[in-house]
Amino acid sequence: MIPFSVLDLSPIPEGATAGDALRNTLDLARHAEACGYNRFWLAEHHNMPGIASAATSVVIGHVAGGTKTIRVGAGGVMLPNHAPLVIAEHFGTLATLYPGRIDLGLGRAPGTDMGTARALRRGLGNGDEFPQDVVELMDYLDDEKPERTVRAVPGTGTHVPVWILGSSLYGAQLAAYLGLPYAFASHFAPAALEQALEVYRETFRPSKHLDKPYFMLALNVFAGESDEEGRFVKSSMQQGFANLRSGRPGRLPRPVEDVETLLGPALMAMVDAALACSATGSPDTVRCELRKFIERYAPDEVILTGQIHDPAARLRSFEIAADILKTTA
Repeated sequence: MIPFSVLDLSPIPEGATAGDALRNTLDLARHAEACGYNRFWLAEHHNMPGIASAATSVVIGHVAGGTKTIRVGAGGVMLPNHAPLVIAEHFGTLATLYPGRIDLGLGRAPGTDMGTARALRRGLGNGDEFPQDVVELMDYLDDEKPERTVRAVPGTGTHVPVWILGSSLYGAQLAAYLGLPYAFASHFAPAALEQALEVYRETFRPSKHLDKPYFMLALNVFAGESDEEGRFVKSSMQQGFANLRSGRPGRLPRPVEDVETLLGPALMAMVDAALACSATGSPDTVRCELRKFIERYAPDEVILTGQIHDPAARLRSFEIAADILKTTA
């Protein structure tokens, strides 16, 4: 059995509020802990009416405080939006409050539109500072150094595990160069998955953080009692993704019976390509599809996501997936 984890965006369903979404997130985290999940990660997005995890470190603290053993972290913090010192202080504080349970995944994208990026008070560069910012951030979390004049307090000496996240070759190259674990965003951008994985594994340089590559594969899971139910609950994310790519972001739509007719062939093709790394259907169907992904990419860990409108159906989907993965080699 390989470790399996959860990526949650705190989706705000149609007919619900951000408060509902955050309560649902904690419910899911507690359920994931009981089901044997390894980590529970949250992602930074801004100016998104359907996502409640913008203040990612705050939500991580909320989840860590409401659970007992599961690792909790960012999947990820979009570092171009922040000064490295601030993130070191945030996650150093979290690691001090919840020792041995906090992860820090770092992304290079802003996680928002350019207008919102300006409002975040950071520059709109092309990401060239990202490698230097990652190294600076890790240095703040490292052991005390007498020559250091700027310190993260709390933060210094916490050694919060840092991951590189990506959907292109850039993150794979950086993770390999720094000797860090790597998570690929195949749940919504699978096009470069195989090439990025090859680059990461072939060019990995052992470091004090990691002696060999550690790759986490992101997959969507929409599991129900039947194939029809799985497809039905998936339709919410399909609609939401189509709305986002069409410039109409909103709350997570209610599921529909015939999403293909609703979206039309062009949008449906785009959505299908983006969500190609998905396991959808009954427990038997999801088991078969998860096994294919694991056999093909041989990940060291999988992280599952799945934006489902009904909170009870979402809990059940992750429960089915956990039962499957516990018996998958």
